[in-house]
Amino acid sequence: MITVAIVGILGAIAYPSYTDYILRSRIGEATGDLSATRVRLEQFYQDNRNYGSTAAACGVALPNAANKPFIYSCNWGAGGSNQSFLLQATGRPGGAMEGYVFTLDNNNARATTAFVGAAGLPRACWISKRGDTC
Repeated sequence: MITVAIVGILGAIAYPSYTDYILRSRIGEATGDLSATRVRLEQFYQDNRNYGSTAAACGVALPNAANKPFIYSCNWGAGGSNQSFLLQATGRPGGAMEGYVFTLDNNNARATTAFVGAAGLPRACWISKRGDTC
């Protein structure tokens, strides 16, 4: 009986840490995908002198897949010009990452615009856990 109680206590402590770890790993995947897409967009810009031919598509394929926890979008930046862009990773609706949004622009400005349980948003950085500061 004591063993069951000890295992229960350890489980109650370990499970929240485990779920936070999974959350941080998914956020790391999203921010990594945003950074990699930004690099591909800069390479596209070097070849074409713009970031794409349509405002909602930009010039490169986005890392969207049904099994990814985030949905990625790319739009032209300020003024609707193809000389700037804004990448966004939005948590898939109904998924574990719903309520999380991260952005990256052509100036490498990073922002967290939605983060479940965090106050004071948007923040001019990517936060990966509750209580993070820029």
